[in-house]
Amino acid sequence: MLRLPLAIAVAASGFLFLAKISLTTKTPHPEQVTLKGPDRHRCAALKVPPGPPLDFHNRVVSDRFVQGTSPVLIRNATIWSGANNGTEIIHGDILLDQGLVKALGHIPPNLISNTPGVRVINVERAWVTPGLVDLHSHVGLLSAPLLSGAFDVNSRHGPILPWLRSIDAINTHDDAYRLAIAGGVTSGQVLPGSGNAIGGQAFFIKYRKTAERTPTSMVIEPPETLGGIHVNASHPPRWRHMKQACGENLRKYGTRMDSAWAFRSAYNEARKIKEAQDDYCAKVEAGRWSELKGKTFPESFEWEMLVDVLRGRVKISNHCYEAVDLDNIVRLSNEFRFHVSSFHHASEAWLVPDVLKRMWGGPPAVAIFATNHRYKRESYRGSEFAPAVLADNQIPVVMKSDHPVINSRYLLHEAQQAHYFGLAENLALASVTSTPAHAGGLAHRIGVLRVGADADVVLWDSHPLALGATPKQVFIDGVMQIEEPVVGEKGEWFQDAPGVPDWEEEKREAVRWEGLPPLEPKKRVKNVVFLNVKEVWTRRGGSFDEQTFDTKDMGTVVVERGKIVCSSSGSTCLSSTSGAYTVVDLKGGSIFPGLEEIAGEPSTGDGVPYDPLLGDVPSILDDSAQALRAVDALQFGTRNALLAYRSGITLGVTSIGSSTLFGGPSSTFGGLSVSFNPGAENAMEDGAIVKRITALHLSVSPAYPLHTWPSGEIPLIIDVSSADIMATLLLLKGEVEAKFGTRMRMSFAHATEAHILAKEIAAADVAVLLKPPRPYPQVWSERRIIPGPPLSQDSHIMTLLKHNITVGIGVSEAWASRNTRFDLGWAALEANGQMSRSQALALATTNIEGAFGLETELDSDLVAYAGGSLFGFESKPVAVISPARHLVDVL
Repeated sequence: MLRLPLAIAVAASGFLFLAKISLTTKTPHPEQVTLKGPDRHRCAALKVPPGPPLDFHNRVVSDRFVQGTSPVLIRNATIWSGANNGTEIIHGDILLDQGLVKALGHIPPNLISNTPGVRVINVERAWVTPGLVDLHSHVGLLSAPLLSGAFDVNSRHGPILPWLRSIDAINTHDDAYRLAIAGGVTSGQVLPGSGNAIGGQAFFIKYRKTAERTPTSMVIEPPETLGGIHVNASHPPRWRHMKQACGENLRKYGTRMDSAWAFRSAYNEARKIKEAQDDYCAKVEAGRWSELKGKTFPESFEWEMLVDVLRGRVKISNHCYEAVDLDNIVRLSNEFRFHVSSFHHASEAWLVPDVLKRMWGGPPAVAIFATNHRYKRESYRGSEFAPAVLADNQIPVVMKSDHPVINSRYLLHEAQQAHYFGLAENLALASVTSTPAHAGGLAHRIGVLRVGADADVVLWDSHPLALGATPKQVFIDGVMQIEEPVVGEKGEWFQDAPGVPDWEEEKREAVRWEGLPPLEPKKRVKNVVFLNVKEVWTRRGGSFDEQTFDTKDMGTVVVERGKIVCSSSGSTCLSSTSGAYTVVDLKGGSIFPGLEEIAGEPSTGDGVPYDPLLGDVPSILDDSAQALRAVDALQFGTRNALLAYRSGITLGVTSIGSSTLFGGPSSTFGGLSVSFNPGAENAMEDGAIVKRITALHLSVSPAYPLHTWPSGEIPLIIDVSSADIMATLLLLKGEVEAKFGTRMRMSFAHATEAHILAKEIAAADVAVLLKPPRPYPQVWSERRIIPGPPLSQDSHIMTLLKHNITVGIGVSEAWASRNTRFDLGWAALEANGQMSRSQALALATTNIEGAFGLETELDSDLVAYAGGSLFGFESKPVAVISPARHLVDVL
């Protein structure tokens, strides 16, 4: 259906074009000028490229300036500006005023003196960056806490929906805004979901609260098509943004062939309209009025977004994983001559960089996760080395959250991991600042600190790429965001970019094997000599023995048949060796006990267990309580298990039951868990199964109430988040123990609100297993969290430890197991000096053993790290010492 056009802005260049036309065409009849003048303006405007206003860099006040906001002078800063591909570092000051960066570097004293009411903050050479930019988020659409009426990401009304707009569903009360700001994230692109081929229009927003309290007031540079937006007629059109998707998520509408046709059919409709407009405008510009009699400017309210795509006015974010889909979209872009600004998720993009370079208009940016892979088939070939490989091929790299898939508060940690696995320091920081800003067409405002840019600034307590880097303050549009930040002081060591391991060999192998390099140990040997060892930590019951060697006289450790037989400084131990030994140089590294993981290797493809509280269990199972054994479904040699092993995880505990991000637990009864070695080849190998029946797992929530109370000798692990339900469980535990006169060994897993009952949990001798280690108010029963620095003095973990509760940490998804050692270091850093390294190590070793009753089951494995300790980014695991299996796995 054709409709009368809305007013469209005309840029200065459009007026010059009109002036030129008037000199070269015959002057029309006055009646025709009156009739066709607006069409001349519209036609001229179609040729004006989008971008910032022509006078944008001369502005003296931001359109987002909040009246009454005091100017701020940040003194003595180390400024990573984001300019020059992220290589520019400025030592000096930053002046923020009227919502803008007014000056940076050396600031003339008269400029400061002429800025009344300025507040001075001396940061003593601390790092300052632009506010972080999240290119892929569903903040406000999947709000925290998530309620059934707020799932506003996908539409069920067809695969092609370019007329939908994410702003029409943005919830301004999402708890995630405040938490994201506490992680340094100041803006993000709110995308529709990936359940539609064209899911609709996206919008960049800033995360601070506004006086208007509306989604519209949060939008950065609202496009002219957004109703009620005042447009300056002298400005070029503003960039618009749109979400596309391909691959598995569209299967409800057919196959990949159906999706490809849906795209082509839709863009062909848009092309028809565009060509009709161009033909109409050609006649207007030539003054061929007789041919236009009775006609109006061709347009379609439904397809106008895709027409703008074909005119180069839309930044497309395209959800796309595999090579087949990436190739489809690149061909589509060349067929209809439009550019895709960024591919998202893009698990195989790093394997086909030449395909990306064939994109119409040049290669896109690629927005990816750091280590979140293998969660479905099309993500199977994702790699931790993808950011570095893409950068090697001159493809812009963006690290994203896909919030709430990854809590956007930890967007910077994605960049940190990318740096750890080989992405250059400047590109890693750019991947969450300037690169996403450029991909969104907004780098003139956000993502880069320059004079005239928006005053979105983060002050950090350490180098931004250092583990646990935390904002000391955040400004959005010059408005201070954290009223009373609580951040501990970190030493000088944390002010430098972390040294990271050399991964070049692994990166080459990953490419050679098309994303699936062998993960089994390189060799298994009996006897090993470790040279240049800085420290050795060994187990003694529930505690640790620490042996540290002088930097000038590193230690030597001799291992025979999986056990340390000698450990001393210098070469003393070498005199006692004879025969064949494999030599491993740790280069100032360390040996630590292997880490243990809860839900480290969920049973893959085993289906959803029957829930006896929701229906009858088939009689053939001969078990009305549905206490299935995870050991019967355990799979060895999976990529998640082997990656966990190669990252220092030597024991995992898993049950049949599982949870999904939005769906919660699959069953009340998770069955009987098994503890196992993730590096073993099969269940019959010595040491592969540590304890066949480890614990009974339950999940208790408002959706899965507890009607019965199992009892027995094995530990009971209850997945529960709500403090109210925990209180009921503690009362029931007391009743059962009083009735039977025995102690019930119980642990709360997940336990987001455990801090509310810390005193009672400690009195009841209940352990707490935090999954994930840092809380997020995903659903209503998890809404009362301790956010940790900079929003609270103590972290969740430290609060529980202060009450002498046995605390362990785990993961909700298997891919995250490999990051456990970083979680330990992060926990210690968040404790601001209150947590020792022994306490941090216990979170993933002895405390888990205590919760699962494994204290007497283990002859603990040890892991050797080259280049440093297990707690930081400078090291990588190179060997696993296994006394139970009488060998050493050289990784």
